[in-house]
Amino acid sequence: MKRPGKDSAESARIISRRGLIVGGMQLGFAAMLAARMRYMQVEQADQFRLLAEENRINVRLIPPARGEIFDRHGLPIAQNEPSYRLTIVREDAGDVDTVIARLSALVELDDEDLNRALTEMKRSPPFLPVTVADRVSWADISRVAVNAPALPGITPEVGLSRGYPLGPDFANVVGYVGPISDYDLSKIEDPDQLLRIPRFQIGKVGIEARLEDQLRGKAGTKRVEVNAVGRVMRELDRQEGQPGASLQLTLDHRLQNYAQARLGNESAAAVVIDCETGDLLAMASAPSFDPNLFVQGISVSDYRALTENKYRPLASKSVQGLYPPGSTFKMVTALAALDAGVISPEETVWCPGHLEVSNRRFHCWKRTGHGHVDLKSSLRESCDVYYYDVALKVGIEKISAMAERLGLGHRFDIPMSAVATGRAPTKEWKSSNTGQEWVVGDTVNASIGQGYVLASPLQLAVMSARIATGRAVSPRLLKSVDGVEQPSGAGEPLGVDEALLRQVRRAMFEVSNNRRGTAYGSRIVTEEFRMAGKTGTSQVRNITAAERARGVTKNEDLPWERRDHALFVNFAPFDNPRYAVAVVVEHGGGGSAAAAPIARDITLQALYGEDPPLTAYPEKDRDRIKALQDRLKRERPDFGTVGKVRT
Repeated sequence: MKRPGKDSAESARIISRRGLIVGGMQLGFAAMLAARMRYMQVEQADQFRLLAEENRINVRLIPPARGEIFDRHGLPIAQNEPSYRLTIVREDAGDVDTVIARLSALVELDDEDLNRALTEMKRSPPFLPVTVADRVSWADISRVAVNAPALPGITPEVGLSRGYPLGPDFANVVGYVGPISDYDLSKIEDPDQLLRIPRFQIGKVGIEARLEDQLRGKAGTKRVEVNAVGRVMRELDRQEGQPGASLQLTLDHRLQNYAQARLGNESAAAVVIDCETGDLLAMASAPSFDPNLFVQGISVSDYRALTENKYRPLASKSVQGLYPPGSTFKMVTALAALDAGVISPEETVWCPGHLEVSNRRFHCWKRTGHGHVDLKSSLRESCDVYYYDVALKVGIEKISAMAERLGLGHRFDIPMSAVATGRAPTKEWKSSNTGQEWVVGDTVNASIGQGYVLASPLQLAVMSARIATGRAVSPRLLKSVDGVEQPSGAGEPLGVDEALLRQVRRAMFEVSNNRRGTAYGSRIVTEEFRMAGKTGTSQVRNITAAERARGVTKNEDLPWERRDHALFVNFAPFDNPRYAVAVVVEHGGGGSAAAAPIARDITLQALYGEDPPLTAYPEKDRDRIKALQDRLKRERPDFGTVGKVRT
């Protein structure tokens, strides 16, 4: 049936209206697209051009050469060595398993490193190189190069790795580097981008850690062109970085090696300081370890062997070890009393073998006593009762103040890890740290370097140097940085009366050169090199009244951990001090028997600069010393093959 004309006209009007709406919407959308395109192509053209460029060009870091470390004569202690490695690119290798099998026939591959590489290949894009063998020999590189056609995807590469040519000699001073860990990064607030490079090496302990910022250097950069999936197409340009600073230490490699060898298998430490400049010439800690083991990551078994060793080879005992200084502290008590004017050098004290203080008996090491003793004889024979009596007169505050003036209880600013502060205790210290009041018995114990008193071998060497010179000698370990000399540690006058210091020095001379002196057996015979010293023996256990009644157990009959520490400090030559030395032998027994001979031998080595003549030793010791010198010569490295001394 035919629709009425009126209905047809109405339908046409509706369709026209809808068409206009849809058309208008389409035109509006087209206008918006046109405006947006104009905005992006014209007004934002520079920004999008830059974004496109950044997507195409990557900026990558170039690790700088780490600064090297030398001894005072320019011999390298920590250096950068060529390190050869083999990498594989998965997409070039094709059948990775077959290529790895062929490579294994040519080069010995570590299973742990290989498994790590295979895991990394699965996680990485196929075009990225992955290290399958690190620190391989030049012979291995040559074999791989010759067989290159059969090893698709394998590429030999060369880089720099840290090496320690003198091995254990400087391990406890210089420390070592190792791959950076997540734990290392967590301790750094704003880490350098270099530290985010996988397996980038940083200093872990010692000088390597303390001076990390100077040794690391500044990264270089290179711009590379990459395609859409990140594959490097070509290198556009590069800017080399700034190598780390070269450090020269005050240590003498020959003296350091001798001291390390002379300590032998003991758990011990020795420090040698130049009395004139404060230069540390040797800082030995025994036993030591090979820092090269840590560079690429030490094995679990090797690390366990070090950490479970009761002699603690990883500890830098020369600065980190704290010990009761024993009788080596008696010079401090004597100088405090002399400086305060409460005693004179000629004043005597009666020693019957003990002193009663507050209903408690404090014993002298010599059970029968020393009789009447003055300053000189008390130091010479190490009478304890004399110092008990003197300490009661002068008091702990003045004793502690003198200890600090002589370098005890002070943390010296040298670039090593865990440099200990030690302790010169006061009444306030005990109250604040233990919640207990100071008692007179504490003063008596402190007078002979027991009780709360603690000192490191470094501090004891500084104390000896300050007594020898009358100046506030400070230890210096860093001689120069990039050739710029560092400040001297000569120090200003102590402010102690020179006449009083001479009295104490003379008494120390008696210790080593009088037949009744506790170190007479370890004297230096050569007239111009004679030394002044002081023995020390510090207890690490309490001796009960019952044990004293039946006889004190000898050190050699006790377990090692319960034996006394042995100590000795000295300076030489007596008339013109050049070197001060401190030796501590953990649980070594008596200072005169265990520590004094070592200190005497190290002192002579420093004075002569080589093996001293046998005539420098007491005649009865010369055969033993000759045998010792011959043994140490066999054990000491040939420095001519270690490295070239820088001139």
